[in-house]
Amino acid sequence: MPFTTNEIDRLTRVYRDGLLDDTLPFWIDHCVDRQHGGFLFSLGRDGSVIDTDKPMWIHGRFTWLLATLYREVEPNEQWLDLARHGVEFINRHGFDADGRMFFLVDRQGRPLRKRRYLFTETFAVIALAAYSMATDEPQYARQALDLFRLIIRYHTTPGLLEPKTIPATRQLKGLGMPMILIATAQVLREAVREVRRPEVEEPICNEWIDRSIDEIERDFMNREFEAVLESVGPDGEFSDTFAGRMLCPGHALEAAWFILQEARHRGGDRRLIELGCTILDWSWQRGWDDQYGGIIYYRDVRGLPCTEYWHDMKFWWPQNEALIATLLAYRLTGNEKYADWHRRAHDWAYAHFPDPQHGEWYGYLHRDGRLSTSLKGNHFKGPFHLPRMQLLCWQLLGELRDAAPKEP
Repeated sequence: MPFTTNEIDRLTRVYRDGLLDDTLPFWIDHCVDRQHGGFLFSLGRDGSVIDTDKPMWIHGRFTWLLATLYREVEPNEQWLDLARHGVEFINRHGFDADGRMFFLVDRQGRPLRKRRYLFTETFAVIALAAYSMATDEPQYARQALDLFRLIIRYHTTPGLLEPKTIPATRQLKGLGMPMILIATAQVLREAVREVRRPEVEEPICNEWIDRSIDEIERDFMNREFEAVLESVGPDGEFSDTFAGRMLCPGHALEAAWFILQEARHRGGDRRLIELGCTILDWSWQRGWDDQYGGIIYYRDVRGLPCTEYWHDMKFWWPQNEALIATLLAYRLTGNEKYADWHRRAHDWAYAHFPDPQHGEWYGYLHRDGRLSTSLKGNHFKGPFHLPRMQLLCWQLLGELRDAAPKEP
C-alpha cells in the first residue's frame, strides 16, 4: 500500500521532531568538552559521562552532521560553532606524523590507539568537506581531497597497512572499504564542485565511486546464495570459513542506499537503481527477523551457526540503515513493497529503541527486543547513524509529499 499524505505527515513529524527536539539536543547538552576540546561520546542513559576517552572517527561523524544541518536545515550558529569545535580538535589531535589518523585519544587528545583500518580518515574527509561547504572556506575541501588521496594510496598499496590474515596463507578483503568509499567520495565531490565551479567535478571522486560500485557488484554480490558477503577473496572468491560465510545485513543495506543515492545523482540511473534494490531485497530477506522483528546483526550464508556471540542481537544502526534504504527505494521506484518494509522497520524500531524518559535511542537490544545495556554512547555509538537517518527520511518524505497528488 502506498504512503498516504496523512501517513507522510505523521512520519515527517516523527523524524523531524526526533532529530531537532530529541537526538540533537541530547548530544549538544551532554557531549561538548569545553575544557579540553572535542566531544565526549561515552554517555550513560541520562547523558552522564561514563568514559572520557575520545573516538576520533565519531568526531568526524558528528562534525559532518553539524555542518550538514547548518547547510541543509537552517543556518543555526550554534551548530556551526560546534562543527568548528570539532574540526579544530580533529586537526589538533587527530593526525599522526605519517598523515594517517588515530582511532582513539584520551580526553586531552593524547593518542591511545591507531587501527589498521582507514575509517577514521574517511569520516574526517566528510567532516572537512561538509565544513568547507558550510563556511565557504575552500582550504578545508582541499584538505579533505588531500586526505582522500592518502586513503586511496594506503588502500591500493600492498604492505602499507597490516593485513588481517597472513597473505601467504589466506587473503580476504572486506565490504567495508568499497562501501564507505562510495559515501565518502559523494560528499567530497559535492564540496569540490562548490570550491571550483559548479559544472566541474573532481574526477577522482567519480572514479572511486564507479570502482567501488563495480567491486561490490562483481566480488561481494554472490548470486548463488543471493547475498552480499562481508568478506571475500581478492577476486571475489568465496571462503567457506566463519569470516567468509558471514553476512552483515546492516552493512549491505547501507551499501544499497549509497548506490541508490548515486542513481539519484545520475538522474535516475536505471541500472544503479536495479542494483541497489537487488542488494536491498537480498539483505532484507537475510536480515529481517520474522520471529521477533527488526534487523538481526549477523547471519551465516549457509545457515550454519555464527561464531560472534552478538550475532542475534539488534543494534541500533542496522535499523537506521533499513529505514533509509527502504524509503529511498520507494521514492525511486514507487514499489509498494518498500513502503511496507519501511513501515515494518519503523514500527519495530520505534517500539523498542527510543528512551522516552531521557531521550535518544538505546544502542543494543537482545534479539527479542529486551534491553541489553542502557548506555547511549561509547567508542562506536555516537550522533551519526540515528540523526543521519532522521534527516534523510525527513527529506525523502518531503519529496514524497511534494510529489503526492493534490487532495481536493
